[in-house]
Amino acid sequence: MHNYCVMRNISFYLTHPKKTLFYIFITFSHFLPDRLHLKLLYRFEMGKNLDLDNPQTFCEKLQWLKLYNRKAEYTTMVDKLAVKKYVTDKIGSQYVIPVLGVWERPEDIDFESLPERFVLKTTNGGGGEGVYICKDKRMIDKREAIRMMSHSMKADIYKARVEWAYKNVPKRIFAEQYMEDKPDVADLPDYKWYCFNGSPTFCQVIKDRSSKETIDFFDTDWNHQEFVGLNPNVTHAQVLPERPAHLETQIHIAKELSKDIPFSRIDLYEINNKIYFGEITLYPASGIGKFRPEQYDQILGQLLVLPEDKHC
Repeated sequence: MHNYCVMRNISFYLTHPKKTLFYIFITFSHFLPDRLHLKLLYRFEMGKNLDLDNPQTFCEKLQWLKLYNRKAEYTTMVDKLAVKKYVTDKIGSQYVIPVLGVWERPEDIDFESLPERFVLKTTNGGGGEGVYICKDKRMIDKREAIRMMSHSMKADIYKARVEWAYKNVPKRIFAEQYMEDKPDVADLPDYKWYCFNGSPTFCQVIKDRSSKETIDFFDTDWNHQEFVGLNPNVTHAQVLPERPAHLETQIHIAKELSKDIPFSRIDLYEINNKIYFGEITLYPASGIGKFRPEQYDQILGQLLVLPEDKHC
């Protein structure tokens, strides 16, 4: 069986030269200077050259920010645990989902101390990685939970995608309170505010992640936008998301949390008529996604004004 798997893998890479080349690149890319790494990564995944000297599009400018907008506080913002205190200090603890426990190693997780429902996360996880949701502890697969946390802790987003903010995040595991709005709803609507220099401009709403994911963008008056991003393969929802009950409060929170940042995405939830903080994202899709229609990469790029000074 082992020899069969090896031969199958070899056959795959021989018949898919582009994927083979990309695999080799990813394996050794962390030895490259960050600027060259980004240029090659962008070329591989976007199919075009990256202009770091005069970036124009949203995705190009996110790459520029990875290289030249490196502030120490960004590490706190992307640390899924440390950011909770950051948010508490900024807007208050009432918006922060409670923590149930913190552990240095996956093997140390004290499952017995946790309630029937909870969520495990890694501090260094990104893009939905490093999240294990337990809805019934009687049915939990502890080995799988530990495996997922271990896999996430071994990942290095900085080395893979040059997302500098993750470089010095202390790797830990923590448990969060399980949050539920309606028992018959599998996934909480996710409100992701695109903020440009502290100004919330568009809200990306993601629904039905675990079934047929949809993405819709709205402006601050909750007017639906025509574009989809950064995943062009996802469509709009057939029934558009309703205007949040606390839209103005969401906008205020997003504004407070995005101050003095060229671009940030502030993720929020509305659960049982209350707003909760999700995370701060500095480089959505690592700036390697695409928009549909394509011109919105340029349109959002015009909204993102890069700082004149470089912190690196």
